[in-house]
Amino acid sequence: MQLPSFEDIARLSAAEHGDPFAFLGRHETADGEVLRCFLPCTRQAWVGDASRPMTRFPDSDLFEYLGDFSAIGPHPLILRETEHGERLSAHDPYCFAPMLNPAAMRSFQDGHHYAVHNLLGAHRYTVEGIDGTLFAVWAPGAGRVSVVGDFNAWDGRRHPMRFHALEGIWELFIPGLEQGTYKFEIRNAATAEILLKSDPFARWSEQRPATASLIAAASTYAWADDRWLRNRPRANSLQQPLSIYEVHLGSWRLTDDGSFMGYRELAVQLCEHVRKLGFTHIELLPMKEHPLDESWGYQSTGYFAPTSRHGQPDDFRAFVDHCHQQGIGVLLDWVPAHFPRDAHALARFDGTALFEYPDPAKAEQRDWGTLMFNYERNEVRSFLISSALYWLQEFHLDGLRVDAVAAMLYLNFSRQADSWTPNKFGGHHNIEAIEFLRELNGAVRRECPACLMVAEESSDWHGVTHDLDKGGLGFHLKWNMGWMHDTLNYMSKISIHRQLHQDWLTFGTVYIFNEHFILPLSHDEVVHLKKSLFGRMPGDEWQRFANLRLLYCYQWFFPGKKLLFMGGEFAQEGEWDAAASLPWPRAAQPMAMATSHLLSMLNRLHSQHPALSQWDCDARGFEWLDGEDRLNSVICFLRHSAGEALIIVLNFTPEPRMSYRIPVHDPGTFQELFNSDAKEFGGTGQYRQNLLLSEPVAHRGRQHSLVLNLPPLAALVLQRVPHGKNSPPGKI
Repeated sequence: MQLPSFEDIARLSAAEHGDPFAFLGRHETADGEVLRCFLPCTRQAWVGDASRPMTRFPDSDLFEYLGDFSAIGPHPLILRETEHGERLSAHDPYCFAPMLNPAAMRSFQDGHHYAVHNLLGAHRYTVEGIDGTLFAVWAPGAGRVSVVGDFNAWDGRRHPMRFHALEGIWELFIPGLEQGTYKFEIRNAATAEILLKSDPFARWSEQRPATASLIAAASTYAWADDRWLRNRPRANSLQQPLSIYEVHLGSWRLTDDGSFMGYRELAVQLCEHVRKLGFTHIELLPMKEHPLDESWGYQSTGYFAPTSRHGQPDDFRAFVDHCHQQGIGVLLDWVPAHFPRDAHALARFDGTALFEYPDPAKAEQRDWGTLMFNYERNEVRSFLISSALYWLQEFHLDGLRVDAVAAMLYLNFSRQADSWTPNKFGGHHNIEAIEFLRELNGAVRRECPACLMVAEESSDWHGVTHDLDKGGLGFHLKWNMGWMHDTLNYMSKISIHRQLHQDWLTFGTVYIFNEHFILPLSHDEVVHLKKSLFGRMPGDEWQRFANLRLLYCYQWFFPGKKLLFMGGEFAQEGEWDAAASLPWPRAAQPMAMATSHLLSMLNRLHSQHPALSQWDCDARGFEWLDGEDRLNSVICFLRHSAGEALIIVLNFTPEPRMSYRIPVHDPGTFQELFNSDAKEFGGTGQYRQNLLLSEPVAHRGRQHSLVLNLPPLAALVLQRVPHGKNSPPGKI
């Protein structure tokens, strides 16, 4: 047993000692058992009661008791009188044995612990009837780590932690502590630099601008979404309709005084809105705790903590639960690519490059001013995969949209030629990031098999949504960024110029079935001077609304799942402002209401007609009838399912096309199922189709055709009128 030396006492007093358990707490000596406590700001102290006074080491805050321990038990209560005369009592933290599971620590070190949030962080704990909080943190580069908070005046001398040197983990059980704010005060072993860090595994945090972690009680929330969870495999199936309303909760709607609305109130209002529109899912911009509103949550600091802007973790559980009870799935944006440099967070966590790459050229993401995670490090992979599973399991989320996947896949992503280092094979692929993504998706598929993993991936990487056993990355869906860019570029052109860019509409079918795609019109397309979707549309006011309706029709009828950012449903005029509420008065204007009605009808069509969704990710689901009519800027195609087929015709000019001929496979009678030019959607209502009888006139390689009157800037959906066995299923 190490006896305290003057040097030990001096190092404790200076908060420099890395092994306080070596002489604090209970120890055997030649003179018998001794109890030592380091008690700053204390006049005098006793063990158990006033009959057992402790002796102060001269000129120090170290107290010692050498006497009869038979009556005080293994975890003695320390009474002390502060310098202000206040009497306090607490069990001595340094009389408790190590509590962390050695096998769990090794699993974390090996990169195989996918629930490491149960090992590290702050957890309410009971030891032999004594309640308290067990703190644990990974900081292998530290020479000393202390738990500090409002309970100890943020004094790093009072609660230094025990070090597990082989695993680089520090732990301390603080008896009697069950609530409050805290951080870890870290002294770097090599430089003696002092860092004050929030807990990477905190379940709850203070609301910005404060940055302390909060000791969170175990959840008491009683879920009521059993029915949803039972049906989730079907709801999340790629053969079912999937239309996503993308939401930034901080600006969807604010309270009357301009403050953030709570999770529970948001749930009621948002679900009512989404149900009316008919979306199947909502997707939340990142809800992890983050210090900067302007980052929209994409520069996260709390990988296990829902942002406190809208309430407590159980309030967020209630939000998801309410959505599920209303039949609405909830997806979450999740960011494993990079993290901010904020001093209180992950950057140089223990004074070394711990979570980030040690090579600054590889670590720095200059476009965003952030740092890339080090996927070579086992512990970092455990941290991130644990975070993903935590959100899915703890909050019943239905899937994650993984942000910035391209930044992970490529070493040269958004870097100049001289500012990146090739991999060991001389290439530009980030090998360890690729393996991490495969490991992540494998873990989710095993642990949460009904949940969706969606990649926001902007390159032409092959196999993003291919199965892991076939060499793919294992995502279920990928954002189709090419479709989005081509479509918006096309729609922004005035009609006379669209004939020059027909390939922007048709090129997507060259690759549309190479991956499983979502067609996104997301938040990224309505900020940073890009204009709103409505603001991009050319023409006079009527034409702008008609063009927007046509854009949505093209999106909903083209193969792929659908995503629309909030505000698009009522043709928001200006760009999205994350610091303000959506302009809800706009939603009450007649043409805006008609646009919302159009979207609700599109979603209804999707729910009622499998041809629009069942084979979204299957080449059998799409067939061109005519994609070559550049002069008239008209396209025509079929959408198929196992049991039906629908004709889609879109006129991208403000000129009605009278007596316009389209090809069909077989003779028959057809009826109009949908017309975006209907008055109820804000259209002219002048070009409705009555029953249409095909003609035996060959056109575009087919032996039969229909003659239509195409409304301006509009979409038609036609359906064969059944006549017994007139045609086989799925044929037009």
